[in-house]
Amino acid sequence: MPSDRADVSVVVAVYNTMPYLTACLSSLVEQSIGHDRMEVIAVDDGSTDGSGEELDRFAEKHPDLFTVLRQPNSGGPARPSNRALDVASGRYVYFVGADDYLGPEALERMVAAADEWGSDVLVGKMEGVNGRSIHQGLFDGNRPDLDLYDSPLKWLLSNCKLFRRDLVETHKLRFPEDMRIGSDQPFTIEALVRAKRISVLADYTCYYAVTREDGGNITQGEVEIYTRLECAERLFPFIAGLLEPGPRRDAILHRHTMWELTKPLRENLLELDEDGRKDVCARVASIVDRYVTDDVMALLPIWRRVRLRMAQRGDLERLYEAIRADAAKTAYPITLKKGRVYLRYVGFEDPAAGLPDDLFEITKGLRRRLKEQVRTVEAKRVGNDVEVTVRTPLTGPDADDPATVGLALAPRGVKGRTPVEGTTLTPDPGGQGVTLTARIPLAPLIASGRGKHTLRLIVRTSAEDYDVAVPAGMTAVKGIMWHRAMPYLLTVHGDARGTTAILTHRIGPRTVAGRVRRATSKLRGGGN
Repeated sequence: MPSDRADVSVVVAVYNTMPYLTACLSSLVEQSIGHDRMEVIAVDDGSTDGSGEELDRFAEKHPDLFTVLRQPNSGGPARPSNRALDVASGRYVYFVGADDYLGPEALERMVAAADEWGSDVLVGKMEGVNGRSIHQGLFDGNRPDLDLYDSPLKWLLSNCKLFRRDLVETHKLRFPEDMRIGSDQPFTIEALVRAKRISVLADYTCYYAVTREDGGNITQGEVEIYTRLECAERLFPFIAGLLEPGPRRDAILHRHTMWELTKPLRENLLELDEDGRKDVCARVASIVDRYVTDDVMALLPIWRRVRLRMAQRGDLERLYEAIRADAAKTAYPITLKKGRVYLRYVGFEDPAAGLPDDLFEITKGLRRRLKEQVRTVEAKRVGNDVEVTVRTPLTGPDADDPATVGLALAPRGVKGRTPVEGTTLTPDPGGQGVTLTARIPLAPLIASGRGKHTLRLIVRTSAEDYDVAVPAGMTAVKGIMWHRAMPYLLTVHGDARGTTAILTHRIGPRTVAGRVRRATSKLRGGGN
């Protein structure tokens, strides 16, 4: 049997995780901390795929390390995790998913850091495997003392952390066994709220989170819409009971509003019958009414907050319209008016929808949307000028105002930009955008000696100026031009980043002569 004086108890809840379980258990056997300082409590939750037999094999080979418990299938990891906690003896407890695995020095490094820093909860660096996405913003450096409410930690609320067992037992922390998914979040959230010190160990990858090829991870696979909704209905009142109203509660509820609360309002909502849709929307609306403040709502992407407001108002037809439009990957125009920027999402400026303009204001993500939708659609040589035509999704009363929208050139190797004078702005007759046309004299570009200039779109608002590189979406232009009796090669195309680039390079007489000979040869060949 494992030592009763372990530094760390590792808890593994197991249900049908072969063959991934083998890698998980092997990584525990190979821990550099040594078997005398750790114990592994593995609970088989009624597996039928050979996982139980694999646990027995490891326990037989390493009786000093493994304790194997068995129980009928409970439907989730909560009950087996609680059972393991009841027998854990370590100073710390660490939870490992049965399809994941640890770095060889993970436990030794985490225990040493937690002892040095006096950590109640310590998060070791995590990485995804097989496409698993793990938020990396938390792991930009070691942090002995972390603020839960002002850090990326709220986006990593799984229980794959090192917890001081005194903290767990003092506050009687256990997993709610009636939650089909997300049962680790109440446990983790309360531990983080109760902890006197939270730390991050980022200089070593401790935990490798695996996406199973069969999609069998309980939290990674498709989850039935009502299961997701039930999770939200448990989490919101739990957090409200744990934290007083205010910025700290909002910081945590922001995360759950982003995920658990808006997921029932995605495309699979339309697969329900009308009674089912109404029921889901009414339950979402109830949570919004009681727990989601305006400050939380303002932090959400537009599609999430608009859908939540539609559900809250019972405006189901527009909600369905929004879901269908997003599923079709609709590119929405952007409205500029009175110094502010709005996305023309479903319901914008629709009196019957009754939604305020503020709900559609773009405070984040405008640059990304412009990069996705702005394009240089034509470039051509006009004498010693280049004429470019840029199509944008900008609409509204300010969209064709040169003081608000314009083009600029950014020379290579120099900070700043030079406005392109005389740009013409033409609204699209269908109200889907504004086209900018500008003639750019080439002589000043050559005289600057920079060789390369990139085209940028400038959008000025009352809050800030947005400066966005214009992607190229046109046929490249090439040719020779003369400047002060010297030949230059002109090229207008997309550079390595896809940005519209104007290049002017001086060329020697031999290059010019060669181009003339090749052109003449082609003409002669064409005449035969």
